[in-house]
Amino acid sequence: MALCLLAITLQALAIGLCRAARERLQDRLAEADRWNDILFQRAGVSLWREDWSAARNAVIRLLESGVTDMQSYFAQHPDELRAIRRNVTITDVNDHALQRAGVGCKEQMLGSLESLLPDTDHTFIQWLIAFAEGATIYRSETHITMPDGKEVDTLFFAGLPANMRDFEDILVTDIDITDYKETQARLARAEQNLARASRISTVGALTASITHEVNSSLAAIVSSSEAALRWLSRETPDLEEAAGALQNTLSAASRAMTVVDRTRAFLANAPAPATASDLATIVQDSVTLIDRELRMHGVSVHLDVPDGLPPIQADEVNIQQVIVNLMMNAAQAMSEQPVATAPGARDLSVSARERGDRVVVTIRDSGPGLPEEDLQVIFQPFYSTRQGGMGMGLAICKSCIEAHGGRITVQAAENGGAMFQFDLPLATRAHDEAPIPSRAKG
Repeated sequence: MALCLLAITLQALAIGLCRAARERLQDRLAEADRWNDILFQRAGVSLWREDWSAARNAVIRLLESGVTDMQSYFAQHPDELRAIRRNVTITDVNDHALQRAGVGCKEQMLGSLESLLPDTDHTFIQWLIAFAEGATIYRSETHITMPDGKEVDTLFFAGLPANMRDFEDILVTDIDITDYKETQARLARAEQNLARASRISTVGALTASITHEVNSSLAAIVSSSEAALRWLSRETPDLEEAAGALQNTLSAASRAMTVVDRTRAFLANAPAPATASDLATIVQDSVTLIDRELRMHGVSVHLDVPDGLPPIQADEVNIQQVIVNLMMNAAQAMSEQPVATAPGARDLSVSARERGDRVVVTIRDSGPGLPEEDLQVIFQPFYSTRQGGMGMGLAICKSCIEAHGGRITVQAAENGGAMFQFDLPLATRAHDEAPIPSRAKG
């Protein structure tokens, strides 16, 4: 009997201890939930909970199939990239995200990531590359579409899990940088306007100087030529005086030629430094430079430029000028088509490959393309296929590439649109060549 009472007492004590332990655990869980709610709701930034398991599965399948270069693969298969983006879902957002979007309920913000990231975003691929490389943190600067259709610039941060299961619940921090970007844009415009005013002032002074020098020479040519005619028109031509007048004409013409040569040498500005340059960086900087313009035209950019490319010997500004010009031409050509109703209607791809002792850059668009007759004359100065165009952009591109020892061509793309290609010598080959002359921007 005593043993039974002892057993009952011990059992009751155990039950009491378990109940107390359970209550403590419940209190700790409640406290943890409270702090999670505080951190999620009161962080002062927009927070998104997202399910990236579909993207994780797609990356794993590609890695298992032998794909090692995600950027190259998806540049060639943009529709697959779009399908993956559709399958990433937003499962929760905090109150700050709702306030920023100007909506009253979460349901308006939840669902496919495609509703948030427009087709003009070119950073989604970087998420997949980060997954493939096993990165532990991701950061990107991009733009998102709010429920009212307004696009805003944003900075994303996310910690990436090592456990594949945790990809079903990734917390993404979203910081609005729209005002910051607009301030940057205003400063850039102010700098451009200042540089333009300086160029106009310089050109005006240079033009006045050239006009004075050339007009003086032309006046001397006219005066001496008239004198020579008078000496030759006499009843008895004075050949000696006529010869002297013609000699003066020749001297004045030589002075005019010297002015022109001196001006051309000044504009060429002797050699610009050509250094070993990373083409991948040049391409990425070019896209960043005109990101807003590309978005305005509704263009989706796909980059396929491996980081491992050997360096080229180039004036980076010149090559950036060429890439920007070709991309803007492509964007304008695609924007002249009817409004894009389906993803892919305005795809622009930029790729680069090593080929022998050169690197070949290809810029392909999905626009209306170019007639056969235009392909033959497109690089000639003052020839333009666009109404109001000056016809100097492609001529300058050709001049820049040829100055680097390269060649630029154009042809019709396989699936419509136009495809521009240019090649540049590798730095090891170009190292001992003559310096590259700088070119005026146009």
